[in-house]
Amino acid sequence: MVNWARMYDCRGDVDRVPELLARVERGEDTEAWDELSHRLVLECDLVFPASFAALPRLVRLASRSTRARGLAGTIVRCAAGGHGCDDLLAGCADAIAEFRDMLDRHLRSRPDDYLATFLDLLAVEEQYHWSAALGDFSDDFYQVACPHCDVEVTIAIGSYGRYSAIRDWHLGDVDRCDLRPMSPEGLSSTGRWMHETAVRDAEAALADGIAHLFGQAECPRCASVFNIADEYASSNRPVM
Repeated sequence: MVNWARMYDCRGDVDRVPELLARVERGEDTEAWDELSHRLVLECDLVFPASFAALPRLVRLASRSTRARGLAGTIVRCAAGGHGCDDLLAGCADAIAEFRDMLDRHLRSRPDDYLATFLDLLAVEEQYHWSAALGDFSDDFYQVACPHCDVEVTIAIGSYGRYSAIRDWHLGDVDRCDLRPMSPEGLSSTGRWMHETAVRDAEAALADGIAHLFGQAECPRCASVFNIADEYASSNRPVM
């Protein structure tokens, strides 16, 4: 049983969120949804005790409400931040597991919001760095440090090319080297799961982008070869 007297929202209120939840549970209420979203998640991706207290009820609504599914996903994506609510997050374990199954079923239906749902699923799997960074690979760039010479390398994966380069703010990306995509059987556990999910759902562009992201790049400065995903994750994975 939630003690709402302790579950303050972004404005410090403890009574408004349960009232708004009751309203959206009775039916679609655009005004209530808008206020609920603003009270549970700030634009700077901050969440509050009320955010996690509301999560199980949002998950129960998510199978029939796009707004509930989206708001639940946003809260989960913010779970890596310094919210100070680790005990409340742990108490949402069953709801998050239910949400994971729901998101996977939604992906199998090949929805219009496939990428957003995929990113929410990555957050549920605690792959917060990929949830925050992954795009549709039409115009994706990742900055990584070469593990051998420490120069900053730009990784481009998009319709304009798949390469590593040194970014010059006057000349653009110079000294380009083609990326070396990883074969499906060579992918790591996380990369393999991401790739297999995209292949299963016939998301060819996403699957190809993941194969390149989890593949290898050549440093344009020292010519050493490194794994892109490993270097990106080591610098961007949040400390839990």
